[in-house]
Amino acid sequence: MNENLMIIANRIRELREVLGFTAEEVAEKVNVPTETYMKYETAESDIPIGVLYGLSAVFQVDPTELLTGEAPKMRNFTITRKGEGVNVTRTPEYSFTSLAHKFVGRDMEPMLVRVLPTRVEPALLHHAGNEFNYVVKGKLRLKINDNEFILEEGDSAYFDSMLPHSQSAVGGETVFLTVINDFTVWGARSF
Repeated sequence: MNENLMIIANRIRELREVLGFTAEEVAEKVNVPTETYMKYETAESDIPIGVLYGLSAVFQVDPTELLTGEAPKMRNFTITRKGEGVNVTRTPEYSFTSLAHKFVGRDMEPMLVRVLPTRVEPALLHHAGNEFNYVVKGKLRLKINDNEFILEEGDSAYFDSMLPHSQSAVGGETVFLTVINDFTVWGARSF
């Protein structure tokens, strides 16, 4: 079991309990079945980034608090030096580094994502807002609905992230910058 995922799952469970929500209430608020939500809380299943943002809105905390246990403090600007982002390994084939985690009330989430080839086709996910992907290294397979694109270094895509989508590596390690602007989540927060 991924230790980082277990730490995040424990934070989520503790926040839910402290705030007096039932698992059923939270599952309904983030639009997932209760059984799926319980797997997130026990770290039996990876937590999609859209669900993490939904949980941060429900609990009225910054997503950084779910990832690190600490609240962001910077309000006018923030600098993230090489190696200082918040690293999250979701699976051995998928990890990301949050690049603006210190900024309070940000309305977009820039992340550097690393994916390795896998035999398992990634699930199509969706979340509110828009998403931007820019390939830094390697080749990225981007699926949006029934469309499939191969993006190479320097290529980018911008899309409505409510459309079911997935990203996967082609031929070797792929690194891409993603910027997510989830209007629903950020509009719902009060910090």
